[in-house]
Amino acid sequence: MKKDRPLIFISNDDGYQAKGLNQLIEMLRPIGRLVVLAPDSARSGYSMAMTSDRPVTYKLVRKEEDVEVYSCSGTPVDCVKLAFHALFQDVKPDLVLSGINHGDNASSNVHYSGTMAVVIEGCLKAVPSIGFSSCNVDKNADFSCYESLVCNLCSIVLEKGLPKDVCLNVNFPLSPSSQVKVCKQDWGNWHQEWERCSRRDGSQYFWLSGYYESNEPENEDSDRWALEHGYVAITPVTVDVTAYHFMDDLRNWIEK
Repeated sequence: MKKDRPLIFISNDDGYQAKGLNQLIEMLRPIGRLVVLAPDSARSGYSMAMTSDRPVTYKLVRKEEDVEVYSCSGTPVDCVKLAFHALFQDVKPDLVLSGINHGDNASSNVHYSGTMAVVIEGCLKAVPSIGFSSCNVDKNADFSCYESLVCNLCSIVLEKGLPKDVCLNVNFPLSPSSQVKVCKQDWGNWHQEWERCSRRDGSQYFWLSGYYESNEPENEDSDRWALEHGYVAITPVTVDVTAYHFMDDLRNWIEK
């Protein structure tokens, strides 16, 4: 690879063959040198899970000018950790990206998301990191309409950087949009999270299911409101999860 352009690391939780990831690769070819290390199959909902009970492997599946793509047997976080250990021994990436995910990661989904786990891990490694997701869950969804937005945002972050404990969660609405809104994470809950099923012998099993309901549906500052009203939602996410506003009260409780 040539060494005069930014080095960009890309991963996801849909697997290295996912259309969203491969469209992201094509969008970013003009911007930098791309190294991709992504799961060998879907790992949605893995959050920050790591593999500790068996070996993790990776292999090169594609190499072109300024693009290297590897598949990994582990989780999204494994992919980041392994890439930094095995592929970036002598140089750190200028940017970590994840997606484009087939399914949004707004509101509380950020806590369960393998897509955002890649971003959070990149942030923990002090590299500016961005996650891209879409409300369109179709595995054949076309995200090319967002090429300009993706490239512009990546160029801005490459130029300006991000605070050391902040990464970006970008979600695209179901219908193509050029409207962008900086948002806060929506506050809400998942309901009826399991579907009960019965076997012939009378025993039961469960499929993950449910629906999300916002507790603040009229809050125009939230990412959920933005997506429902046709905006691209960009939410700055902090990796430092300390509840600073509660520290003094907690000290008082402990002292008493």
